[in-house]
Amino acid sequence: MRKSIGLLTLLFFCSVAACAQHGNGNHHSAPPAESMETQDWAKQRLAKSSRHQEWVKVKNGEREVSSFVVYPEVKTKATAVVVIHEIFGMTDWVQSLTDQLAEAGYVAIAPDLLSGMGPNGGGTSSLERSAIGTKIRDLPPDQITADLNAVVDYVSKLPASNGKVVVTGYCWGGAQTFRFATNNQKIKAAYVFYGNAPVTADRTADKEALARITAPVYGFYAGNDARINETLPATSQAMTELKKTFEPVTYEGAGHGFMRAGDAPEPVAPTPKGDQATDEKAKADYDKALAQWKANKKARDEAWVRWKKLLAAV
Repeated sequence: MRKSIGLLTLLFFCSVAACAQHGNGNHHSAPPAESMETQDWAKQRLAKSSRHQEWVKVKNGEREVSSFVVYPEVKTKATAVVVIHEIFGMTDWVQSLTDQLAEAGYVAIAPDLLSGMGPNGGGTSSLERSAIGTKIRDLPPDQITADLNAVVDYVSKLPASNGKVVVTGYCWGGAQTFRFATNNQKIKAAYVFYGNAPVTADRTADKEALARITAPVYGFYAGNDARINETLPATSQAMTELKKTFEPVTYEGAGHGFMRAGDAPEPVAPTPKGDQATDEKAKADYDKALAQWKANKKARDEAWVRWKKLLAAV
């Protein structure tokens, strides 16, 4: 039952926590420590990969951005994908997803945007779990943009890259992907997973920022995610008025964070303890966790199919 309850807790906290940092630098509160659930399953999947993985230091002026790179096993040069992590920082799942992109045939790089923000100049892994969300919340927007610009420039010049670079992000990283598209005209596409567009101080669509977008933006949203979805009509209207490409798709039944939640193992049925009340509650909790997992997995699988078609068209 621990895994089942943990999954539900993770989904709940990610949906109510501030996963977005807006273009004006405003944030909601950071997620609590208990929203970070073990991701041993992601670590194990990553360890089994045959693809070449390495950590590199990408220079951004005096900053060094620690970045995880995975190369595809292909004969020709490939498009590069920059992966922007969730508010949970550089997790095992983010690294696993980066490897899955390489499996699909792309050079994939995931920068730890908390590089240098931890004790003794460390990144995500040097921080207490309870401090990660707060540190991400406090990242200067201009630093984030500069870090990502440096990563785009770096990966575009790798011998294995064909020079084309696209960007993707999740939760907080989804919002950052949308914001980055307003600040970098070199990227070929932006894939926003359950993240909102930049807004002004009065919470309306930031048309001035959106007007700078040159790449198509593709959205992947969860049906059970009202906090994010309530921003979509205004975003779509603004992008249409500005004659920008924005194609959002909502996956009904799924919850916020479905790409990670749907990647996790299926919840394990509880073992009866012999106490009717306890067993009934455990069964009810399991049934709820299983139903949510199935919805998230379905959304995750469908999103991957769509995403791969979009990536192939770049």
